[in-house]
Amino acid sequence: MGIGVSILLIAAGAILTWGVTAEAEGLDVNAIGVILLIVGLLGLVLSMIFWQSWGGFHRRTEYVEGGPVRRRSVAPRRRTVVEEEDVVDGPPGPPLP
Repeated sequence: MGIGVSILLIAAGAILTWGVTAEAEGLDVNAIGVILLIVGLLGLVLSMIFWQSWGGFHRRTEYVEGGPVRRRSVAPRRRTVVEEEDVVDGPPGPPLP
């Protein structure tokens, strides 16, 4: 669940909890709103925790006093080169005796 979905769940839960005054038989609108609020808040917190470790911001891991700042570089991807050769042995047909 991303940050956008979490905020959407929080907004929907807040509207159901505090904004809707209608009552439905067999359905507690306030309880559904509170559940959506809790799920949205948990999703937002987890998204923020994993956002820091997966992407977004990268911490500098190497520091040398008085030296240049070096960032870790990613190794270049390996490339596979396929070279085709045209082999012409003779005319097409059955092999020669």
